[in-house]
Amino acid sequence: MEQKKSAMPVSEDYLNYIKDQLEGVGEVEIKRMFGGVGLFHGGLMFGKIGDDVFRLKVDETNQADYEARGMKPFYSETKKKGMPYWEVPADVIENKEELAKWVAKSFEVAERAGKKKK
Repeated sequence: MEQKKSAMPVSEDYLNYIKDQLEGVGEVEIKRMFGGVGLFHGGLMFGKIGDDVFRLKVDETNQADYEARGMKPFYSETKKKGMPYWEVPADVIENKEELAKWVAKSFEVAERAGKKKK
């Protein structure tokens, strides 16, 4: 069986840019996975990068922030519904203080989701 190549490449320049923007938000572990990058805090995945698009984990507590900005959830052809990772608006990424607020909410989302699985 031939393995399909992932369509979620991440350029080193974009990854380094996101790392720089995340300075000051606390410990972030970066793991390459499925051709993209997973972002972890406290062992829980809170964000991802694929195709040079930065997404954060979303639930009912922060979804309105994304919807108000016209953002959409990540959609995978292998899953029949959207995933809980939404694209972060470019102006939020560019503003480290604002980005830190959005990331803090995603840390909380990941913690709630992690506790549900136990």
